[in-house]
Amino acid sequence: MPMFRRSDGDLVRGEAPVRQLMPYLMRGRNEACVYQETVFRIAASRVWLKAYNQAHPGRATMFHLIAYATAICMQERPRLNRFVSGGHHYQRREVSLAFVVKTAFREEAAGATVKVLAPRGEAFAEWSTRVGALVDEARTTQRSVDQEVNLIMRLPGFLIRALVGLARCLDNWNLYPEFMIRNDPMYTTVFLANLGSVGISDVYHHLYEYGTTSVFGAVSEPRPTAFTELDGVVVAPGLSVRWTFDERIDDAFSCAGGLDIIRKITEDPARWLGPPEGSPTWMGQPWT
Repeated sequence: MPMFRRSDGDLVRGEAPVRQLMPYLMRGRNEACVYQETVFRIAASRVWLKAYNQAHPGRATMFHLIAYATAICMQERPRLNRFVSGGHHYQRREVSLAFVVKTAFREEAAGATVKVLAPRGEAFAEWSTRVGALVDEARTTQRSVDQEVNLIMRLPGFLIRALVGLARCLDNWNLYPEFMIRNDPMYTTVFLANLGSVGISDVYHHLYEYGTTSVFGAVSEPRPTAFTELDGVVVAPGLSVRWTFDERIDDAFSCAGGLDIIRKITEDPARWLGPPEGSPTWMGQPWT
């Protein structure tokens, strides 16, 4: 039993003894990694997004859709929205996603990391608008988290190592301040890397031992993909997302169910999100 409470999660009680033991057998996230590739058929979602962008201001992208589907997955499968800290399981109190934004499409351009909350029931239109605004802000202004990192990096190396060690120690004891966790992109439900936007595909990403992120998704570049059907093989537009998952938080059955939710929304947004002109959010349809 931990001595102190966390600001970002509640202690999970009643877990099976084997799962309680896992954080002691596998002390780090990368020791507990499971890898999974999901390939989505995106022909229908491309048509839906094109119609959506004609009916709405701003521009929604395939990445917006995958991120939105991922957020719904975590809301519908809350066991996946857990993390391990100090040898204990915690249920995160909110769903959040983080991703890196390139400030300019140049090799030497810096990257800014964005963390966005995903409240339950938010419509795709609201989500896409909010994410687009955060991306624009990250590209044009220096946010407080970037200023803090720049300040820290002016210190000597031994002091940086000491500060990082102190942060990890405080986190393990549930004493890391809430104001430090709030905007830190390493304290998030899922980290999505839009690698396809810079021409990189087929990559698995490690999990960070710092922070609490238990799921990482690397989104590849869309390309013609072979899909197997009952009457043979067809080639259609496809998109690969390679997931890295901390096995300690939940089992494969729950993970498979969550990935199926992401697949359904990504491959058929018209059914699950409504017509692109109105685009209401999912209204309680069973995920079957």
